[in-house]
Amino acid sequence: MASIALRVKTKSGQQVVNTLTSQSTIKELKQVLSSIASIPLERLHVLSGFPPKTLDISQDNLSLGDSGIASGDTLILEEKAPQDVTPLSTIAPSPKTPVAIEASTDNSELENYCSGILMRQVVPADNSCLFTSINFVLNGKVDDSATVAPYMRKLVAETINAERFLYDEAVLGKPVDDYCAWIQDDRSWGGAIELAILSNYYGIEIAVADTMNAIINRFGEDKNYPHRVFLMFDGIHYDPLYLEPADGSKIRTIFPSEDTGILKQAEQLAQEANTSRQFTDMEKFTLRCMVCQQGLKGQAEARQHAASTGHINFGEV
Repeated sequence: MASIALRVKTKSGQQVVNTLTSQSTIKELKQVLSSIASIPLERLHVLSGFPPKTLDISQDNLSLGDSGIASGDTLILEEKAPQDVTPLSTIAPSPKTPVAIEASTDNSELENYCSGILMRQVVPADNSCLFTSINFVLNGKVDDSATVAPYMRKLVAETINAERFLYDEAVLGKPVDDYCAWIQDDRSWGGAIELAILSNYYGIEIAVADTMNAIINRFGEDKNYPHRVFLMFDGIHYDPLYLEPADGSKIRTIFPSEDTGILKQAEQLAQEANTSRQFTDMEKFTLRCMVCQQGLKGQAEARQHAASTGHINFGEV
């Protein structure tokens, strides 16, 4: 019987467990996890999913197949304090709380790069496209940004507030408190700062195919993360990228960082989009407010207009 490949994250790092099958029991799973993390069975706390939620591991004789645990899942291991009876999933996320990366594919993503075509998944242009795109590459689906974006915006604000020595006014372009309030406004657009923070938080490299400059910007490149995801940025809008395998198998959005083949595909995609001018020069593009019909030039004027009027529906001229 085929083994189940599970990503297991602990305070000391992460590894892949492939010694269990769908017929293995919850008890066997707990024994393996307890050994990996050096956590006593009675104090083992497991989270999974996005956002991370407590995984029920109370039914020792239940098989992994019946429990819903599947190959490619990520499990986060934490140790409960002796008197801790509060489920960690009920506590508001903090910048240091580990979060599971819900794989969009089965354990084939743990194997070497396979042939296929890198494609763009279009997400809504609703000021939260960056957060929607990151959620897609982590989970393989486009979720409602009204649910996903506030979570990530709050995460970014909490990280900045907790690490003011890294994210000061010089970096942010405005006072820290103002930026934290600004990024949690659903009319604000995320960018390089948010990409760097989210890359670090999820423990994954985020490679962005910049179509205006025909280059790949890699966030978390210096952290040696084992996995990489891809986005495309046209100067004003982010979309996620995914691989459509040539063999017709399930799409892939998470790739081993050592794969150079998929990175070259992303570079080629950025160059082709640049050649066909599939980008928007943020300093020169002209917009029209679709609410009051006022003409605007560049991102700065659009943001200023949105902040002063509350109008967020723009059309490019």
